[in-house]
Amino acid sequence: MLTPCRAAYANLILAPFAHMQKNSATLLIIDDDDVVRASLAAYLEDSGFSVLQASNGLQGLQVFEQEKPDLVICDLRMPQMGGLELIRQVTERAPELPVIVVSGAGVMNDAVEALRLGAADYLIKPLEDLAVLEHSVRRALDRAYLVLENQRYREKLETANRELEASLHLLQEDQTAGRQVQMNMLPESPWVADDLSFEHQIIPSLYLSGDFADYFRVDERRVAFYLADVSGHGASSAFVTVLLKFMTTRLLFEFKRGGKLREFKPSEVLGHINRGLINCKLGKHVTMVGGVIDEDTGLMTYSIGGHLPLPVLYTPGQSRYLEGRGLPVGLFEEATYQDHVLELPPQFSLTLLSDGILDLLPGETLKDKEAALPEIIKAAGGSLDGLRQRFGLATLGEMPDDIALLVLSRNLQ
Repeated sequence: MLTPCRAAYANLILAPFAHMQKNSATLLIIDDDDVVRASLAAYLEDSGFSVLQASNGLQGLQVFEQEKPDLVICDLRMPQMGGLELIRQVTERAPELPVIVVSGAGVMNDAVEALRLGAADYLIKPLEDLAVLEHSVRRALDRAYLVLENQRYREKLETANRELEASLHLLQEDQTAGRQVQMNMLPESPWVADDLSFEHQIIPSLYLSGDFADYFRVDERRVAFYLADVSGHGASSAFVTVLLKFMTTRLLFEFKRGGKLREFKPSEVLGHINRGLINCKLGKHVTMVGGVIDEDTGLMTYSIGGHLPLPVLYTPGQSRYLEGRGLPVGLFEEATYQDHVLELPPQFSLTLLSDGILDLLPGETLKDKEAALPEIIKAAGGSLDGLRQRFGLATLGEMPDDIALLVLSRNLQ
């Protein structure tokens, strides 16, 4: 990376190159031989360059500091300040500035030292063809331009990297805050309502999850629950889970307003969320399963919005999918949802899973995977802990999709 002084000078000498097609570069010729100097200057001016002249090294250094040329051409044997010392001082002030030596000394040690000090080329007088000098000048200017362009690019890249690191740090802070908000919205697990027990687990594929589960008491005799799988992943999908929580909470409040709670039908809840998501125009939809359990009657009313896999009902010794179909929530304005009623057995569990679980199921086809799931739940005894062990949830690596599990049960040991 350039130091501030070098970067400032680099900016000065780079500016003319940026318009090389329109404006010529400025050259400084330093030679105590007036005839040679005038000859070189005339040829290079005819070639389109702007040329400054100095008759000795000390004067040349002064002109260099005042005019900031793009390239220096100098002799080695000069009064007051020799060419090698001039090269040393020029390269200290502007390491990127090309210096071409044109000397009649012809001493190998001088040539080696000049190149070691940073000279771009070393030409020997007399120059029989000045086109050789012009070629050397243009090549040195092109090389200097590319060097400076690369340095500027690296500086921009370093700046961009620093800005990216700062942005990633802010993003990480935002994600941490978002994850905390999302975790705080999730219900207590396990949670018990009389003889019903509820447990859940959410495993995000990214830092935030597009899967969500909730359960809560509607009134003294009813308990509601749902599992939702938002399309996509990450922060945008996680935002929709916040919206779902808000909409269900607000709907429950509206149902209770007036002191008398009317029927809390899952199909109406899905319809309400469907309209809300469409009106928000977020470009997101949800598949979900929602239900209400009446503890007085032992009946569960549930509705399905395009969700797979279907809920699995387990009773000791057997397990099966519940019936039901429906369109995804938030896609179609005309979508309607159907309520299904099931009498819950005295001893059971009901397992709801997001479709991320399909990646963990055996089988090549969706049909094979769906056939395997009830058997795995039966082997797990219908419990969340059993499923954790069967699927190895504690040791899962990176997953392509979020995974959510919700298990509600009664009288299971």
